[in-house]
Amino acid sequence: MSANITVSERAARRIGEILKGEPNGTMLRVSVEGGGCSGFHKFDMEHSRASDDLVISRDGAVVLIDPVSVNYMAGSEIDFVDALIGASFKVNNPQAKASCGCGTSFAL
Repeated sequence: MSANITVSERAARRIGEILKGEPNGTMLRVSVEGGGCSGFHKFDMEHSRASDDLVISRDGAVVLIDPVSVNYMAGSEIDFVDALIGASFKVNNPQAKASCGCGTSFAL
């Protein structure tokens, strides 16, 4: 399963820092959930992967994405932004037709 979803160097570095504080084998799950404007990206710690997960590994960071979320995230880049208003993960999704000012909700 390839949907051309990438993880930026900044995001991989931050995910690696977060996972160092977790038990060995912990991964970051990124999913698309209903809510907000139409949907939002959710980030969770995961200790096991499903056989149909997309697995993205970069610089020691492991990201899991379920098949349904992959469809909504195709072509996206997962990035980490450290701005004046705070630091957070951001999904730059080319499929999103609109997004909220909060930066976590989007419409397709």
